[in-house]
Amino acid sequence: MADTEQQGSGLALTGLTQQEAEAARRTYGWNELPRAKRAGPLRVFLRQFSNFLVVILIVAGIIAFTLGEYADTLAIGLVIALNGVLGFVQEWRAETALESLRSMLSPQALVLRDGRERLIAARELVPGDLVILEAGARIPADAIVQEAAGLRVDESALTGESVPIDKAPGAEAAEVHAGTVVAAGRALAEVTATGAQTSFGKIASLTGSVGLKKTNLQVQLGRLARQLGFAALAIASAILALGLYMGRDVAEMFMTGLSLSVAMVPEGLPAVVTITLALGAAAMVRQQALARRLQAVETLGAASVICTDKTGTLTENKMTVTQVWTLDRVYQVTGTGYDPAGHIAYDGAVTGAKEDAVLAAILEAGLTCTHASLHREGDHWEMTGAPTEGALVTLGYKGWADLPPPDSVLAEIPFSSERKRMSVLVRSRSGGAKVLTKGAPEQVLRICSQVMTQDGPRSLGAGEAAAITAAYEAMAGEGLRVIGLAAGAARGEVIAEEDLTFLGLAGLIDPPRPEVRPAIDAARSAGIRVIMITGDSPLTAQAIAGQLGLPPARTVTGDELEALEDAGLSQLLQGEVLFARTRPAHKMRIVSALQAQHQIVAMTGDGVNDAPALKKADIGVSMGVRGTDVAKDASDLVLLDDNFATIVRAIGEGRRQFGNVRKFVRYLLSSNAGEVIALLINILIGGPLIFLATQILWMNLVTDGVTAVALGLEKGEPDQMEHPPRRKDTPIVGKAGLLTILALGLYTGLASLWLFLHLLDGNEDLARTAAFTAMVIFEKASVFAFRSLHLPCWRIGFFTNPFLLAALTVTIGAQVAAVYWPPLQALLHTVPLQGDQWMLIGLLVLPILLVPEILKTLRYFASRRQGGRAVAQA
Repeated sequence: MADTEQQGSGLALTGLTQQEAEAARRTYGWNELPRAKRAGPLRVFLRQFSNFLVVILIVAGIIAFTLGEYADTLAIGLVIALNGVLGFVQEWRAETALESLRSMLSPQALVLRDGRERLIAARELVPGDLVILEAGARIPADAIVQEAAGLRVDESALTGESVPIDKAPGAEAAEVHAGTVVAAGRALAEVTATGAQTSFGKIASLTGSVGLKKTNLQVQLGRLARQLGFAALAIASAILALGLYMGRDVAEMFMTGLSLSVAMVPEGLPAVVTITLALGAAAMVRQQALARRLQAVETLGAASVICTDKTGTLTENKMTVTQVWTLDRVYQVTGTGYDPAGHIAYDGAVTGAKEDAVLAAILEAGLTCTHASLHREGDHWEMTGAPTEGALVTLGYKGWADLPPPDSVLAEIPFSSERKRMSVLVRSRSGGAKVLTKGAPEQVLRICSQVMTQDGPRSLGAGEAAAITAAYEAMAGEGLRVIGLAAGAARGEVIAEEDLTFLGLAGLIDPPRPEVRPAIDAARSAGIRVIMITGDSPLTAQAIAGQLGLPPARTVTGDELEALEDAGLSQLLQGEVLFARTRPAHKMRIVSALQAQHQIVAMTGDGVNDAPALKKADIGVSMGVRGTDVAKDASDLVLLDDNFATIVRAIGEGRRQFGNVRKFVRYLLSSNAGEVIALLINILIGGPLIFLATQILWMNLVTDGVTAVALGLEKGEPDQMEHPPRRKDTPIVGKAGLLTILALGLYTGLASLWLFLHLLDGNEDLARTAAFTAMVIFEKASVFAFRSLHLPCWRIGFFTNPFLLAALTVTIGAQVAAVYWPPLQALLHTVPLQGDQWMLIGLLVLPILLVPEILKTLRYFASRRQGGRAVAQA
């Protein structure tokens, strides 16, 4: 317990005694959500070895060790360990980063204990406690309001409703909920539920009911691993049986079968995938996005639909006055949030309190009839109080109105849900006192007998009242929250809410973030649908959607959604639609319906109400700054800057990652295919082994692995965000990829075999060294064919991937060392090559460099002539 004691509040209640609180805690437990059981570091490390390819490598390593091939065993063991360490480091780092974000928050509560106010840790609250709530405080538990003065609560984190809700004792809305924020006023409330029993906790448990999901990349890689594994085992077994049938030596054929299985399985694939995704995740952190799992960003790159919350995600979660209406003028207001950098304009000209007496009166009412205040913190402005009042205070700053003296307010009638207005008695600068009122337009209008105009006040007749009502309804129809303002002379020292002068209307809205519309446009140009799902009102949601370029064909409320059958919802989701007044279960149902249509769904959000859908979606994206812990725990990607535009950058990064995975998988398989073809044909014709097992491991782990990692660092292609999202079942290899792999594999296998047989008469070791070196050089040259699957290298730039050029230099240098350096000669059983052998290798490598570039260049120009782009359909 935080033992800070404060002065008594003056409220005639004593609260629980310390002994009663401790007894209640033994019954109800701590006021905190039960955290999901997290895997320890050992379990996180061990699950890195569950990949089928890794299992095959482990089996191959055991066999090699049993046969005494310790160099092979060591090489296989190193790549297995590298894969495990890289995957563990990234996953554990993401979890640690989230724990650091969580530990920055230390919620406390002001509670009455033993008749005194005490500041305690919020986790120590129990049912029956009396908590004191003040403006700006986060409500620590579900409670019933006992006493209140102008209490208004922002429940957007729970419901998505952007407008604060009035709360009062004995009223229908007397209950306040954990995780919501006091926007204005002060109250004493009795705790009714804590921890998992709160509304917040029940939604968290709904989140926990959603099972674990596999990413699309995990599914595709798992399928590929199984296919390669079974093919490797089948071919190795067949070769072993064939060799035994032909009378070959058992030990030799066993090593040949092992060599073939090693050649078929791309040993470097798990490590290359892990390295590529880890580097991509590190790049995303620099762009303010934290991937909790390596595959998260890649999955976002495949997203075909983004379901997004509105409040705080698309919008700033800061109310802003955008329009001021008077009987004879309409003013437009620029700027958003609580930064008073904007201005007020009438008829295109900037104006303010000094130039316009009616506007000055409106600004004075907004600045004085309030509990909100603005103050500058460094290079930004902070607002204290209710968002609506903060917006009116900011308006006063924009209009350069005189700030009221601190002691100007003499009396107040606070806002209440019944009256829907607030009035204050203030000292007038000219002497005497006056009444200022603000509130719901219809409630303010009923206490007015005059209306202000540029020519002075005039009687409020039926025509004037109708004009005010029409303006109010028109502004509300645009999704604005409308506030009426009035003023009048005081009658003595009391506030008389009658015979006031109606000043005008202020239209407020929670404005869209400025970066959101370009981000949505970019997403839609990439063929990605954006669907708004909000707990806010339909009118407000439609207004924001219109400003963001998301005008829906239909707006559906949560109640209407409940009345829809699954088939009806599925049909509805075929078109442009917006969902308003939704609840957490509705969001989950929408996500499930989209997934049933084979869509890859991304869901963004920051509140506890978003958490179940975040976890259900293929990729959950939460906000790191204002997001709740429940939302972050349910998400796959955390936006550290709460910037919607970061999602679009992440989509581009995800597409780049998947594209690069396809490139290096095809590259590795084409390299392995050449080795397998050379081995198979050579065995069938009865020749000696063209490649030794150690040489195959050198090719696959050292030279190919380094090159594939560099290929995984290719930058995004120029047109990657102009393509529609790939289908969910898009394979990593595909038919076109398989043809490319077979073509390159056939050429490299036959070319290296021809070179081996051509030199075999002279010296077997020389022939094997030449074929081994040729295969390495062929594989290095073929990487250029995979830098893009549809664009020629001159289109993407020959020098845009310096890592690849460095990798080629290093690996070719390593191969030269393998041929001429005695320690490697002994390990790999090589002998020095002469100039004529290098000349043959050089001639044989030219088709690999030229043919793919010529074909892609011809295809590129053909597509341009047809007015389209040739996109690989794999």
